Amino acid sequence: MRGYPRKSAQAAARIVALTLMADGHVCRSEMQALEAAGAAARLGLPPEGLAAVVQELCEDLLAGADGGWSGTCRVPPALLAALLDEIDAPQLQATVLELCAAVAEADGHLADGESIVLTEAVRRWAPPLVPDAPAPAVALTSGYG
Repeated sequence: MRGYPRKSAQAAARIVALTLMADGHVCRSEMQALEAAGAAARLGLPPEGLAAVVQELCEDLLAGADGGWSGTCRVPPALLAALLDEIDAPQLQATVLELCAAVAEADGHLADGESIVLTEAVRRWAPPLVPDAPAPAVALTSGYG
């Protein structure tokens, strides 16, 4: 997985991209929700910046797929935690959570992978409400809708 600077627009966009891809496909309604929310600008990216981060995430996931894409790619809990920990500015965390929620709600279905990313983000970024529990891997499957 390529590295981005902590608190950077690209690191924040990667979390949004994980949510976007977590249900196995990128829907037009999800992309429209991000556009309507002004996601790129709110994250401090140029208009094409979010699409570039999504592309880079796809490349990174494929490169780490151990010999090929079998329809499912798992982001281990430790990697998800490390990616979330790159965003430690509260205002940026709030923006990322809002954009991730917009993506997850856009198609009218909260997929397991989307729920995992959102739940882990809230767990890591919010004051503790429950004892730490291991997070499941995020399953990303191929396909576009």
